[in-house]
Amino acid sequence: MATTSNMQERNPRGIPKAPFIANVEEYLGPEPDVERALKEFQAALAKYRYMDQNLAQRRRGLEEKIPDIKKTLTMVEFLQERREGKSKASEDEDIDDDLLEDDGESFGKPLRTTFELNDTLYAEAELEETDTVYLWLGANVMLSYKIPAAISLLQGKLEAAENSLSTVIEDLEFLREQITVMEVNTARVYNWDVKRRREQRDREARQGKAEVKGA
Repeated sequence: MATTSNMQERNPRGIPKAPFIANVEEYLGPEPDVERALKEFQAALAKYRYMDQNLAQRRRGLEEKIPDIKKTLTMVEFLQERREGKSKASEDEDIDDDLLEDDGESFGKPLRTTFELNDTLYAEAELEETDTVYLWLGANVMLSYKIPAAISLLQGKLEAAENSLSTVIEDLEFLREQITVMEVNTARVYNWDVKRRREQRDREARQGKAEVKGA
């Protein structure tokens, strides 16, 4: 009997592909051990489902993380644009003072905004002129970065997170296909065994009747 542990074909992340059993009788061989085959199928299914749960959890984490990175990147890019706008305006000696307004705020004045303290809890703050921002890196770690360096870091993190999400979704789809294949294999082997046992009982019954008549 072929075994599921001999599966060689894998996806790019090394997840094994489940073999589809087209011919149950050929797969089990001349001395079929149905119980062993079903146990192997259940073990393979358990592994696939475990990987599926882990990847689904990772997908949820990435789907929560990506909007946060995008929001942070947008804010840092805004700060850079504001600084560049002020620098450009201050270099033009003929510019009118009224053109130094940014949504009602002078470039020279602090930027008034709100920031999130916790879910549904926000505080108001004024951002002084600065070329430095502080970014949370996780594990209660915060580091300061110059604005261009922060933008580069966030863009890299965003690209990596989006690539990871795409890979996770691809793996989840692959895993669910393998789970379906193994469930079909299980049903095919089980039904084949039920049919085999029924035919065996019928043969034994006919043989018993023939022996009674012969007696």
